[in-house]
Amino acid sequence: MGKIIEAQAPEMQKLLDQGEFLNIPKEGDVVSGKVISASRREVRIDIAGYSTGVVRGREMFAESVEYAHLKSGEEVEATVIDMENENGEMELSFRFAGQKKAWEELRKLFTSGEVIDVRILEANKGGLIVRLHHVTGFLPVSQLSPEHYPRVSGGDKNKILDRLKSYVGDDFKVRVLDAEEGDEKLIVSEKAVWEDEQKNVIAKFQVGDIIEGEVTAVADFGAFVKFDSLEGLVHISEIAWQRIDHPRDLLKLGQTVKAKIIGIEGSKIFLSMKDLVADPWTNIETRYKVGDLVKGTVLKVNPFGFFVELDPEIHGLAHVSELSDKPVADVKEIGKPGEVLEFRIVSIEPNEHRLGLSLKAIKDWKPGDENKVKSEAAEKVEAAEVTPETAKTDEVPEMKTENEPETE
Repeated sequence: MGKIIEAQAPEMQKLLDQGEFLNIPKEGDVVSGKVISASRREVRIDIAGYSTGVVRGREMFAESVEYAHLKSGEEVEATVIDMENENGEMELSFRFAGQKKAWEELRKLFTSGEVIDVRILEANKGGLIVRLHHVTGFLPVSQLSPEHYPRVSGGDKNKILDRLKSYVGDDFKVRVLDAEEGDEKLIVSEKAVWEDEQKNVIAKFQVGDIIEGEVTAVADFGAFVKFDSLEGLVHISEIAWQRIDHPRDLLKLGQTVKAKIIGIEGSKIFLSMKDLVADPWTNIETRYKVGDLVKGTVLKVNPFGFFVELDPEIHGLAHVSELSDKPVADVKEIGKPGEVLEFRIVSIEPNEHRLGLSLKAIKDWKPGDENKVKSEAAEKVEAAEVTPETAKTDEVPEMKTENEPETE
C-alpha cells in the first residue's frame, strides 16, 4: 500500500503544480459560485469545490444594480480581493467583477460601432461626462453634433460651460471611439452618429447645386445654413463680393438664403452666396478709372488706413501713407467711421478685387501719375487689406471652440 502511494505521489504533485487537480483561484481572478445568503450588509457565496466567499461593504453594489436583489441559489460572479479574511473566508468583490464585465461590453461596442444611449452626468469646459455600463466616460466638445455644439459669441468659455451644463440629465446617442481599460479611458462621440445618419442625405447633393436654407448661426468667420437636415458653412469671404466686417452685417438668424455648394468633405459642406451674384468687379473699369475723384464713406478706421465704401458693391482702401503728405500720428484725426470724404483713385485691380484711394493725391495729380503710383499703391493695398483668400482659415471646418458661432 505504501508503495502504491509513493508511486502516485509524483503524479499528484504534478497535477497540483499544473493546477489540474484543483482549480485554485488567486487574487484578481473572477470566480463563479452560488449565493448562500444575501442581506443588505453582505452576500455569502459558495465557491464550489474550494471555499466560502463573502462580499461586503463598498464591494457589494457600487457598480451595478444587478447585484442588489440576489436570492439563495443564484449563480453570480465576483472578483477575489483577498484569499482569506479575518474569518477565514475568501474576500470577494462585485465591484471589480462588474468593472471587468463592463469593459468587456465596452470593447464589444467599440468593435461593432453600435449606437447606444448615454446619460449626461456632468459638464466641464472640455466636454461632457457620461456613464456607460457603469464606467465613467467623456464626450468632448469636438465630438458633439451640430445640434448640441456650443455656439457662443467670441468663444466665451464661461458661456460655453453654461451651454454644456444645460445638457446634464439628457440622453445622447453616441458611438464608442476609444475604450482602454488599462488607462481607464472611455471616449464617446455623438458627431460620429450624426455623420453616419447624414451620409445618405449628403449623397443626394453635389458641388454646384443650389440650395435654400435657414441661417442657424452667425460667427466671426461666417454663417451656418441648415437645409434638408444638413448644415453648411458660408465663410465670410463667400457671403458677398464686397468686404464686410462681420457676417451679421448682412445676415440674421432665421433668415432664408440661397447658396451654391462649392465643396463637400465628408460631413462638411461649404457654401457660397456670392457665387449666385454677378461679380461687380468684372466691369468696374466702366464705372471707375484711375485718377477719378470720388466720394466715399469711411467704413472702418485701422492703423494702416481707411476702408471706404464707394458704392454698396465696391469698397476701397486708403493706405495711411496716402492720407497726408505729413507723418500721421493718429489716423482717427483725419477721418472717422461714417464720414464722407473725397478721394482720388490711384489703383484698380479687378482680378484681386482691390482699389486704392488717396487723400494726398487730390490736389497734386496730373496725367501720367497713375503709372508712378499704381505699383506702390498696389503693394500697400496687398499688405494691408484682408482679402477673401487671406481671410480663410483652416480651423473653420473643424468648428473649433475658439471661433465659436454666436446665437443672436
